[in-house]
Amino acid sequence: MNPTRKIFVPDAASLPKTADVVVVGGGIVGVATAFWLSRAGLDTVLVEMREGLSTLTTPLSVESFRAQMTESAMADLVLPSIRMYENFAETVGIPGHDIALKHQGYLFVSDDAAMAEKLRQAVAVHHSHGVTGSEFVDADAIRRRFPYISERMVCGTFHQNDGWLSSHEATQGFAKGSHAKFLLQTRVTGIGTDAAGVAAVHTSRGSIATRHVVNAAGPFAQSIAQMVGVTLPVDAVRRQKVHVAPKPQIPRSAPLCIDIGAETYWRPEHGGALMAWVDPDEPVTANPLEDVPTDWDYAAVLLDKITALSPFWAEVAETLSASDLTTTAGYYMYTPDDQPLIGPVDAVNGFHLNCGYWAGVMLSPEAGRRVSCLVTGEMRPEDNPLRPSRFAEGLVTTGDSFLRGRH
Repeated sequence: MNPTRKIFVPDAASLPKTADVVVVGGGIVGVATAFWLSRAGLDTVLVEMREGLSTLTTPLSVESFRAQMTESAMADLVLPSIRMYENFAETVGIPGHDIALKHQGYLFVSDDAAMAEKLRQAVAVHHSHGVTGSEFVDADAIRRRFPYISERMVCGTFHQNDGWLSSHEATQGFAKGSHAKFLLQTRVTGIGTDAAGVAAVHTSRGSIATRHVVNAAGPFAQSIAQMVGVTLPVDAVRRQKVHVAPKPQIPRSAPLCIDIGAETYWRPEHGGALMAWVDPDEPVTANPLEDVPTDWDYAAVLLDKITALSPFWAEVAETLSASDLTTTAGYYMYTPDDQPLIGPVDAVNGFHLNCGYWAGVMLSPEAGRRVSCLVTGEMRPEDNPLRPSRFAEGLVTTGDSFLRGRH
């Protein structure tokens, strides 16, 4: 296939009429899924309603990854995903493809001395998952190693190998390294079924006959599922973030710094920073939007709150103008156990899920591979702990990793 025709806006002549599998959603989760399905030898088509891949929720994240997970099912996804990111050019088969990977770490801190035991227990769980670089840090270690953290913080955890990357470049790498076709400006209008299950995907540009659909539509996964009469146990919750223009006070070598109690966090970004606060009063969004509105005062509220984590932000705030701050918003997706929905839906043969993420960027490489293994039969559904049927089976274990944004 001509690589320039791998990602395109189809017309009547170029719209594929059939596919082994159709992936709905062109964020990093969907594109990684299409990559692995196509690499497994399946004729794969991805449909994306917008003008480009990775243009909705994916780039609105803080584009970070961490191995500090306490849930076994999440660790099983994130650890191989990080390895793929570390060897990304080899993974996608594109020599020299750079995703701007930075291992500057995740630092969780607390001003509550009573949290120390819980943090030590979390580190022990990390170690049991093979993340032996995760460490407990006391007040002295925080002062010595992270002088930009408030002296109020008395305990925490740190893992140097955590970090961040360019989610856009990672998404593009998965797309360019795959054998799939990526159809842009192509909106799903319905999913046809027959006695055997999924039969076709109907789009704004025509229909594609297929026996397998993967719903990777992020905040729109609920509406796609309802096309086959399925209601998903997912909630969409708006999450805002602020980009701060470069300022000399911002330490460029800092990790992603998180106040566990307040759920405020920041990390350096090209001399500036990305920062956010998880508002516990943010309601569930019944009808997610493509263009998510932001609160006019969010940046000011956040700057005030985040000084408790890193006092230098008070000095930075005095130098800021409105043009130095850019507020954007996307959605976190939550399931009852704060872990994604991956795998086939029992009620509709051929309908698969890869959605329900608050951590899509960091989990997407291995999650996409898992979907491929389930579709091809390499993995049995009962061996997948994140199968959608787990709730009906009573196999729910609520997540307890820090900074999930769930209250």
